[in-house]
Amino acid sequence: MKTVKIGDIIIGNGNKIAIQSMTNVPTHDADAAIKQVNALSDAGCEIVRLAVPDEAAAIAMEKILENTSVPLVADIHFDYRLALMCIERGIHKVRINPGNIGGEDKAKAVADAAKAKNIPIRIGVNGGSLEKGLLEKCGGNLAMAMVESAKGHVDILNRCDFDDIVLSMKSSSVKTTIEAYRLAREVFDYPLHLGVTEAGTTKAGIVKSAVGIGSLLADGIGDTIRVSLTDDPVKEVEAAKLILRSLDLDENFIQVVSCPTCGRTKIDLISIAQKVTDAVENIPANLKVAVMGCVVNGPGEAKDADIGIAGGDGCAVLFKKGEIIKKIPEDEIVKTLLDEIKRIAG
Repeated sequence: MKTVKIGDIIIGNGNKIAIQSMTNVPTHDADAAIKQVNALSDAGCEIVRLAVPDEAAAIAMEKILENTSVPLVADIHFDYRLALMCIERGIHKVRINPGNIGGEDKAKAVADAAKAKNIPIRIGVNGGSLEKGLLEKCGGNLAMAMVESAKGHVDILNRCDFDDIVLSMKSSSVKTTIEAYRLAREVFDYPLHLGVTEAGTTKAGIVKSAVGIGSLLADGIGDTIRVSLTDDPVKEVEAAKLILRSLDLDENFIQVVSCPTCGRTKIDLISIAQKVTDAVENIPANLKVAVMGCVVNGPGEAKDADIGIAGGDGCAVLFKKGEIIKKIPEDEIVKTLLDEIKRIAG
């Protein structure tokens, strides 16, 4: 598979899966865009995309680039001149669809400018905006139509002697998205940007994204991901991190496993587990912590963890690498466990 370099991030061919998000403030308001890009970067976002609908937004890119450190992507539709303006100002990647940028000569102008500065182009196919007649041509198979659309756009760039490409083919349907990317992996050797588009508000959007993106990542498909939520984009980054962690694709974090509780639980496990999880969120360490409610599964799970507790009657037993360290009163569980975690993490 090909690799693609976006700023200092390399994706494809087994490289680390990069987390992306997109600003939702007007890009022409450079100060607001800078603030949001930096907030996303602080949350763990590795690539940030910004909409560039007009010249004011393209001009603002210069100031935004000067005041941010994460690689930036210019999202452009229809007007090739905006892409040229962003490339001139040092953007790290451009998202266009060559077929709707105003003609092949204009696509070539963008490709030539991008190639001169080693800037990749993402072709972003969306199931809701395919070329007229393409769905019918593919017998109503939306996934197949999306891949055919991508082929057409890729062919345009290839005719322009450009091959530094990332592909995405997103649908608001989870099943269609999965089918399209699985087919794309058979057809293309370009890095794939995963996402379920228009996934919805936070709860529904996270579930749809986890199922869609997670299924593909579990199959070994995907090189960069964006969770799309109708919410603060920082929540997209938080969800993306959890998806990667659930598949062991992000090792530098503290994994907290906790039981769902039942009638045998005699400590306030829900509160304890939440406090521990929140407290370790940003501690960079590869550890497994078990927070278990009773002696049925607790000792076994805690034994498998680096550190953990198993609840008793108003108390808990602290385990470290399977060995019982001591018994803790309920009101000291969180502090004792966090102190041990911090000590192990260094």
